[in-house]
Amino acid sequence: MMMDLTQGTETQKIARAKKMMLWFAIISLFMMFAGLTSAYLVSSERKDWLTSFQIPSLFLVSTAMILISSITMHLAWTGLSKGNRSSTSLFLGLTLLLGIGFIVCQFLGFQELIAQGYFFTGPASNVTTSFVYLIAVLHILHVVAGLIVLLVVIYNHYKQRYQNGQTLGFELGVTFWHFLDVLWLMLISFFYFV
Repeated sequence: MMMDLTQGTETQKIARAKKMMLWFAIISLFMMFAGLTSAYLVSSERKDWLTSFQIPSLFLVSTAMILISSITMHLAWTGLSKGNRSSTSLFLGLTLLLGIGFIVCQFLGFQELIAQGYFFTGPASNVTTSFVYLIAVLHILHVVAGLIVLLVVIYNHYKQRYQNGQTLGFELGVTFWHFLDVLWLMLISFFYFV
């Protein structure tokens, strides 16, 4: 039995529409990264492809940070669901710090690449490292978008706008943050194992 999407109150219809738009955006982003990783695979057949290239170790640290941030975001949602404002505030703050830490570690990883002589463009660049830079920077841009969403969620939580079942913005923020986590896990696994 299919659910009729035209049924319900105006608020329920708007909530369904916003959730659907978020899922369309997530699927589009996933497809973009699938295209980039496919191009990476095709390019790995080139004669100038680096076979001994190692992903910066700080990318693993950033991976741990984004994993933990997904846990803290879940704990913030749990705190909100139980009406525990202080717990929600604490875990939202930790998620924000871990998200910033993720980006810092990514840029430190880029410095590690540069110190090894691997550049994004120019005569000292290589197609292998250019792909790594491109994919990581695109993910960082999406994490920045996630941090902006998180700041809006924190502001709205501070203003006590998530009450009486009015948690749509928080739910959308949690979904997007978890997507960023899963996406990075897929990308770092791809870099390490493909």
